[in-house]
Amino acid sequence: QVHLVEFGGGLVQAGGSLRLSCKASGRTFGSYSMGWFRQAPGKEREFVAAITWSDEGTNYADSVEGRFTISRGYVKNTINLQMNNLKPEDTAVYYCATRQGSRSIVARDYDYWGQGTQVSVSS
Repeated sequence: QVHLVEFGGGLVQAGGSLRLSCKASGRTFGSYSMGWFRQAPGKEREFVAAITWSDEGTNYADSVEGRFTISRGYVKNTINLQMNNLKPEDTAVYYCATRQGSRSIVARDYDYWGQGTQVSVSS
């Protein structure tokens, strides 16, 4: 069993930055991948970014490419999502998730999920 906890959400003005973190407990990452997804009110959960723990390969949604950076944290079993130049349309609950093997942009491919953290961007 894996337990994920997200940190770092909040309210920021458009153009600002936030840094989300996700800490996993229950197993080491090994050959696992981690992903960030988000869900805005009335919308489906959508892919944001993913990283393969072993080689730090990454994927990004087109909507965040160049603004968001996913990375392994310095704290063991932690990943980060640095979000710069935030826009009102980035407002959502952000979830981290993990799966065994290669990274995926599909939410149903992930086995474990955090509880989510709210990110709100004002115009």
